[in-house]
Amino acid sequence: MLIQPPPDIASSEITEERIFLNRREFIHTAAGATLGVATGGLALGKDAEAMSLGQEEIPNVQPGPFGTDEPKNSFEDITSYNNYYEFGLDKRDPSRNAHTLTTSPWTIRVDGHVAKPADYHIEDLLKGIPLEERVYRLRCVEAWSMVIPWVGFPLSTLINRFQPTSKAKYVEFTTVLRLSEMPGARRPVLDWPYVEGLRMDEAMHPLTILAVGLYGKTLLNQNGAPIRLVVPWKYGFKSIKSIVRMRFTADQPRTAWNKATPNEYGFFANVNPTVNHPRWSQRSERRIGRFFRQPTLMFNGYDDQVASLYNGMDLRRFF
Repeated sequence: MLIQPPPDIASSEITEERIFLNRREFIHTAAGATLGVATGGLALGKDAEAMSLGQEEIPNVQPGPFGTDEPKNSFEDITSYNNYYEFGLDKRDPSRNAHTLTTSPWTIRVDGHVAKPADYHIEDLLKGIPLEERVYRLRCVEAWSMVIPWVGFPLSTLINRFQPTSKAKYVEFTTVLRLSEMPGARRPVLDWPYVEGLRMDEAMHPLTILAVGLYGKTLLNQNGAPIRLVVPWKYGFKSIKSIVRMRFTADQPRTAWNKATPNEYGFFANVNPTVNHPRWSQRSERRIGRFFRQPTLMFNGYDDQVASLYNGMDLRRFF
């Protein structure tokens, strides 16, 4: 399968938020004293003005650590230029097609080497967890990037609740698969469902979060509603969307892109400008909404925080 690098796109070419959001159903916020989290589909209001407001605001969000002070991409950039192949291969397909995904009710299965395996309803799973905003870079392997204000919480918070055993060396994540709602998944682009994974120390790192919103609002489906992973020092395909399973394993998971083309997509997928994709360079990137390219930063600019995780590893071999 040949995947072409994406064309340049100017912010002026992207559909206005008002027009775009009128076509969608959105996910609801389960807001409590310390929690506002995406929990499912919600038909907004009866009039166009109400629907144009988009997702619901998430209350009680506090500024989080580790964020960048780089200019953020616009809401329009973030919600209309996406990789989510279950809804199509074109960057615009997810925003056109993802409204078909039902996100309520939502259950996440937790199993494998943990003391507390169960099928958790998302409301119960996230009850009482305070949310924070972290402005993270997202770097895609196709050499484009964004700066996104995610709303979420450290993945380690949930992992500690599940009480992994000493046999748990990795965490495997699985995306929902519903062929009736995901037109792109009807094509054998990948071995569905989409699977990704992290080594346990990567999963427990404070930079790794589960996101339930962006720009202070609940996630849209094309961005991975109702809950997704964000690992900012890795290429975007590691940050799996619409999670329905977390499995704790002793062995390295077989992940979707690594199975499909192992010479192009390594398990670790750390942003590394010295390791090129076989079909294009990774030394520079284009921030969506800008004309000029910029140098790619090692570990996507998070070198000081995460380089120690890979001491002694050959990062050209374990790419």
